Amino acid sequence: MDSNKKFLNGTLNTIVLALLRENGKMYGYEICQLTKDKTNEKILLTEGAIYPTLHRLEKEGMITSSKEKVNGRIRKYYAINKSSLQEVDSQINLLSQFTAHLRTLLNLSA
Repeated sequence: MDSNKKFLNGTLNTIVLALLRENGKMYGYEICQLTKDKTNEKILLTEGAIYPTLHRLEKEGMITSSKEKVNGRIRKYYAINKSSLQEVDSQINLLSQFTAHLRTLLNLSA
């Protein structure tokens, strides 16, 4: 993960927003697990990375949170703020375009 960490820092917001966009409301651990599963354990998010990101996105108004009782425990779920959907889509598209340009610069096929 250390070699991925420097790249992850610049894309973590977009990764979280894309997962929330695709899956609706999710809790932090669920986001970590889904990222791990989707990347065949190549990207491993830690609680030390995910929760500050979620809190920052919430403070910026990009996402909202709600608490629900699940199996007797309170779980905090996060979801995209409906008024931020267009900005979220824009960030996802920008990262996708940047990745395509980077692949071209590195002479990698799609």
